[in-house]
Amino acid sequence: MDFIGRLQEGGVRVGTKQTTKMVEQGKAAVVYVAQDADSRLIGRITQLCQQHGVAVTPVETMRELGKACGIDVGTAMAVVVEE
Repeated sequence: MDFIGRLQEGGVRVGTKQTTKMVEQGKAAVVYVAQDADSRLIGRITQLCQQHGVAVTPVETMRELGKACGIDVGTAMAVVVEE
């Protein structure tokens, strides 16, 4: 995951609402989804990404994804935004 550079540029959004919004607006380059997140959330974002042609990359845990995004808590998903 290449979050460090993107975080410094402001090119990563964290959380379900932000990820969904960026995919719907066509601004998502890639979506990262924690495999231990709620299965309904995973299903919804995966389907939305398929509809919009956005790649989905699985991450093992919410904690791991949160850490990669530079936050102290876990997150179900994050999106790298095309600028």
